[in-house]
Amino acid sequence: ASIQSLDGDIIDCVHISKQPGFDHPLLKNHTIQPSYHPGGMYHESNIAPHHITQTWHQNGKCPKNTIPIRRTKEEDVLRANSIKTYGKKMPQSIANLDSINKPVIPNISTGHQHAIASAQVDNCHGTRASFNLWKPTIARANDFSLTQLWITGGSYSGNDLNTIEAGWQVYPGLYRDRNTRLFIYWTRDAYQTTGCYNLHCSGFIQTDNQITLGGSISPTSTYGGAQYDIDILVWKDKVGGNWWLQVGGYYVGYWPSFIFTYLANSASSVQWGGEVFSPDVGQTSTQMGSGHFPNEGFRQASYIRNIQVVDSSNSLILPSDVGLIAPQNNSYDVQGGVYESNWGTYIYYGGPGN
Repeated sequence: ASIQSLDGDIIDCVHISKQPGFDHPLLKNHTIQPSYHPGGMYHESNIAPHHITQTWHQNGKCPKNTIPIRRTKEEDVLRANSIKTYGKKMPQSIANLDSINKPVIPNISTGHQHAIASAQVDNCHGTRASFNLWKPTIARANDFSLTQLWITGGSYSGNDLNTIEAGWQVYPGLYRDRNTRLFIYWTRDAYQTTGCYNLHCSGFIQTDNQITLGGSISPTSTYGGAQYDIDILVWKDKVGGNWWLQVGGYYVGYWPSFIFTYLANSASSVQWGGEVFSPDVGQTSTQMGSGHFPNEGFRQASYIRNIQVVDSSNSLILPSDVGLIAPQNNSYDVQGGVYESNWGTYIYYGGPGN
C-alpha cells in the first residue's frame, strides 16, 4: 500500500522483513529483537501537551507488520553529487570537541557551524531530551539547518568516529522542500564510507508502523506563540545490546550493535544542539533553531530541555560537566540553563546567521 501525503511525499508501507536494513551482510538471517526500556527519571512536562504528528498521518496509516518508508524519487538521487553520496553526511559533521578545553580556530572552510552542549560520559548507554520544533529559514539552496543529539565514540583523527544521531532538519538538497523533518544518522568511520540518513542504506532496523524516518513533522513552534517539542530517547538495550530509538513514545526501531566498533560496547560522549551547513559559510543567513539568539528565552529562542544520559546500569541520570561550544557565536550561540523542575538540564541555542 502507498499513501500520498499532503506535503508531496509518497509513503510506502513495506513489509517489516523487506526493509533496506536487512540488506546489510551481517543482517541476512537477523530476527527482529525486543526492547527493554531504561529506568530512572522521566519528566513529564506541562509545557507542550500537543501530540506530535507527521503530515502523512492525515491521509492514512500503515498496517501491522509493515513500516512506513518515504519513497525516494529518481530525481532526488540525480540531484545529488553522485549516487554514492546521496543521503550521506560529509566529514566534519560534528563539532570539534577539543574546543571544550582549548579554544580552536573554527574550521569555517568545512562549512559546518555548531552551537551545542557536550558531555563526556563514561560507559554511556544513551540519552534523552525534548527538542523544541521550529522551521528555520534556509537562505541558500545547498544549506541545511538541523537540531539533534549525537552519541559518539572514537575520533576523527583515527577515522574511527562512531555516531548515532537523531533529530529534526530542514534540508532542501535532500528532501526537495523546506519542511521540518525527523531524521536519523549513523557512521562508524567518521562519515567516510559507512552510514546514511534515515533508511537510505542498510543498518537501522525499523519496527514501528507509525513513524516515517525523513517524514515531515507538523505543527512547528511559532515565534511568541505556541511551542511544540519532540521527545527523543536513544538507549543501548542491556539484553540484546541494540541501540533503540524512541520518538514521542513510539519505539521506532534499533541500530544493531555489531554495525559499530566503539558503540558495540558503549559511547564516550554525547552532544545536543544545532548545526548549520552552508558552502558559503560565514556569509549565510540560514537560521539555526528559531533564528533568534538564546538570550531571547522561551517562545522566542529554541531550546532543548530535560537533557539526560543513560548510564551503564540502564538508568536515566542528569549529565555532569556539560560544556558549551559555539565557535561562531556572532552567528549562532548557545546558553546553558540551571536545573529547573520540569525543564531539568536545558539549553537555549540558535541564531540568525550573518
